Amino acid sequence: MKNITPFKIEVDQTVLNDLQNRLQHTRWPDEPEGADWNYGTNPTYLKELVTYWQKDYDWRKHESELNTLPHFKAEIDGINIHFIHVKGKGQNPKPLLLTHGWPDSFYRFYKVIPLLTDPESAGGNSEQSFDLIIPSLPGFGFSDRVALNTDQVAVLWAKLMKILGYDQYYAAGGDIGAIVTKSLANQQPDRVIAIHLTDVGYPNGQEDWANMSAAEQEFGQFIQQWWYTEGAYNMIQSTKPQTLGYGLNDSPAGLAAWIIEKFNSWSDTHGNIENSFTKDELLTNIMIYWVSQTINTSIRTYLENARAGWSGEPSPSAEYVKTPSAVSIFPAEAPVPIEWAKRMVNVKRFNKMEKGGHFAALEVPDTWVNELRSFFYSL
Repeated sequence: MKNITPFKIEVDQTVLNDLQNRLQHTRWPDEPEGADWNYGTNPTYLKELVTYWQKDYDWRKHESELNTLPHFKAEIDGINIHFIHVKGKGQNPKPLLLTHGWPDSFYRFYKVIPLLTDPESAGGNSEQSFDLIIPSLPGFGFSDRVALNTDQVAVLWAKLMKILGYDQYYAAGGDIGAIVTKSLANQQPDRVIAIHLTDVGYPNGQEDWANMSAAEQEFGQFIQQWWYTEGAYNMIQSTKPQTLGYGLNDSPAGLAAWIIEKFNSWSDTHGNIENSFTKDELLTNIMIYWVSQTINTSIRTYLENARAGWSGEPSPSAEYVKTPSAVSIFPAEAPVPIEWAKRMVNVKRFNKMEKGGHFAALEVPDTWVNELRSFFYSL
């Protein structure tokens, strides 16, 4: 197919040898007494994870497992986009575009691929399957190291789906992926049939407070407090990402600390990050950043989005989405009220889940899949 080439993940052994050397020579900072996760990443857990990374984690095993999936690259507007394309079983699978966020990767969706493409294998209905298209955002993983704003990414996604021959399709995402999905729906209203989101955007202080419901006002106060306590990463990544990039691209322990802090804070861990993710899952996601050297371009995406917002130009990602939408809110996420969701998208299904968090497809894959399948196959 034009512009499409098969791709295989093949990390040179010198990269892995260098990683081992850097891990072995980590220069650890001091830590306050009883630090836990109260000052950032838990020093005790990070040292445990780095030791496991050195002695027990097997990248070649995970590389081989990832390569059992059909990987491709497509050159679109001069940018090489990595994506996974898995055809669904059954008579008429629906095409579904899945977009990840930060600080995760296409790996966010590895558990849901068999559930969505071959539901019968998991005890589901064989006639409710999907063709999955799972790209890596520009500047992430094995896509080119180019940072784009979410509206620009949506343009690339529309072209990718056209190249693949899908005239109409469904789309889903969370975090940056949710913003891209909203933008895509607004830019391609005749092609995007319906969307599923795990967040819809947040109040920014510019709203007409008097016309917001009590639940929305409470939500706005929650978000304001959240930015004060958890939003420092966003501020630096939206203003001076290059300064941060030097350390994260040079130190694997530093990269791990920056990423797993978010996996801990944003997930339904109940006090133990491994209630939600295994060490191997955490490290495989980190490795995708490390071996591709994309942490710097991934965080620079925040500045590109900020600049797009400062420009004053209309943004499809910020506009109300008329496309039929499902919104699933997981308990470790921001507590979005339905009134706010309805301000942002054309809500046809809204559920608050009992378990899970920001990386729901990785953390609670069965629940997340059920939400998508129930909505998309009800239309």
